[in-house]
Amino acid sequence: MSLTATARVVAAPGGRLPVLAGEGPLALRRTRSADGPDRSRVTVVGAMSAPLGGDRLAVEVEVLEGAALTVDAAAATVALPGRLARRAHYDVRLTVGQDAELHWLPEQLISARGSDLRMTTTVDLAPSARLVLREEQVLGRHGEETGTLFTRLTVRRAGRPLLDQELAYGPGAPGGWDGGAVLGGHRATGQLLVVREGTAHSEPRPRLLGETAVLTPLGGEAVLVTAVAPDARALRQVLDVALSDVKDGVPSG
Repeated sequence: MSLTATARVVAAPGGRLPVLAGEGPLALRRTRSADGPDRSRVTVVGAMSAPLGGDRLAVEVEVLEGAALTVDAAAATVALPGRLARRAHYDVRLTVGQDAELHWLPEQLISARGSDLRMTTTVDLAPSARLVLREEQVLGRHGEETGTLFTRLTVRRAGRPLLDQELAYGPGAPGGWDGGAVLGGHRATGQLLVVREGTAHSEPRPRLLGETAVLTPLGGEAVLVTAVAPDARALRQVLDVALSDVKDGVPSG
C-alpha cells in the first residue's frame, strides 16, 4: 500500500510559524535557533520508513516577507523498495518572499538498492530573497549497489530561471553516470546553492575547490558548488568548507 503525505511550513517575521503541519512520515518540530528569536528553525523528524516504492511525499515551505527560517532534518532520508516495483515521488516546493531568507539544509538522501525515486525541488525567490540550499545524495548504503534516483532542481528568481538541472543515477539512468566523467568511482554527490542580493560587484571566479568540487557563479547573484566524494562524511566536509568560503557573514542556522 502506497502513502501520500504533505508537510507545510509558513514562516513569518519575528520568529513566528503560523503554519507548522506534518503528515505521515513527515513530522515537523520547532527547534531552537542559534541565531536568536527572530529566526525560526524547523527540524523534519522521520516518523516511519519512507519513501517506499509508490509513495508520494511533499514538503511545502513559504518564508513570508522579512522572515528568516532554517529547515534541517534529524536523520538521513532513505529511499527503499516497496512490495511492488513502483517509483516513489518526493516533491519539495520552497517560496521565499521579499527581504526574506531560507536555509534549506536537509540531511543526505540515501538511494538503497532496489529503490526507485524521483525527487524534484522547486524554488521561487523574490528579487531580494536570500537562500542557502544544500542537497546531498548517497548512492547505496554501506557495501551495497545504488537504487535508481532521478533528481531535478529548479530555481527561479523574480520569475526568471536561475538554475534548472537534472541528475540521474543507477539502473535505468543514461549510460556513463558512474564513469570517470561523472562520479569517477565516488558514491556521494551533492550541491550547494547560495543566492543573495547584490553580489554582482563581487562575483567570484569559476574555480576548483580541492580535487572533487567546482564553484560556478550564476549570473552574478548566485553561486553553485557541485561536489563528489567517496562517502557522506567526506561530502559534507567539502560542502561545509565551500559554504564558509562563499557565504561569510551569513548565520549557519
